[in-house]
Amino acid sequence: MKTLPLSGLLAALCTVFAMTPTNTQAGIKETAVEYTSAGATCEGWHVYDDAKTGKLPAVLIVHQWTGPSDYEKMRARMLAELGYNVFVADIYGKGIRPQPPEAGKEAGKYKNDRKLYRERLTSAFNVLAQNEHTDASKVAVIGYCFGGTGALELARSGAPVKAVVSFHGSLSSPTPEDAKSIKGQVLVCHGEDDPFVPGAEVEAFHSEMRVAGVKYKFVAYPGAVHSFTQKHAGDDVSKGSAYNADADAKSWEAMKELFAETLK
Repeated sequence: MKTLPLSGLLAALCTVFAMTPTNTQAGIKETAVEYTSAGATCEGWHVYDDAKTGKLPAVLIVHQWTGPSDYEKMRARMLAELGYNVFVADIYGKGIRPQPPEAGKEAGKYKNDRKLYRERLTSAFNVLAQNEHTDASKVAVIGYCFGGTGALELARSGAPVKAVVSFHGSLSSPTPEDAKSIKGQVLVCHGEDDPFVPGAEVEAFHSEMRVAGVKYKFVAYPGAVHSFTQKHAGDDVSKGSAYNADADAKSWEAMKELFAETLK
């Protein structure tokens, strides 16, 4: 039998290893997921750690006004690393990823039509709740800006969510009486100096929660304005939207504490 010299054997082994997939170890898995909602094709993003076994507590993320983006995917990975099964909703529909000023118009379409907004939110919730990795009795929803509004709106619709977190979202509701349908605990992480959420809106939200008997926590971060969790917002608070590292870190910890209490 002909034998290879040592140099030839090493070269052959290197070729075999180069052809062998290297992603065989368990870890964070990310997948685009198409689904339908109210006649539209949507494309969400599923993230989980396949090193975890059994059914997992789950988190639905509702995007900010430009649609699902790398930002939401980053947050989804952070949550997956904490052991959650995560799905990023697509409220707008596949391929609809507007930038300002068009983003404002698209977001307004749903803020002004809460029935449609709820339909899109519910469809995304169902995708996550029915996922094979999800413990459907332990589902939370979070959202940023436009998505913060969405997280609250899904809760007001009566969806069976254990925890609801709004990060610098609008708090208004055309039907505040719907708060009686909220089943989980609510956390609002708010920039104390946010010019886009006036004081009257904040007070109306407090009244809405109290009248409905909702267990909620409202945290206003001093010096923080709108978009305080988003680095791409820059640091010029005079624009009304700016990143605030302290508020970002503290609000994330507040969310984790709520999840530890409600999704355990």
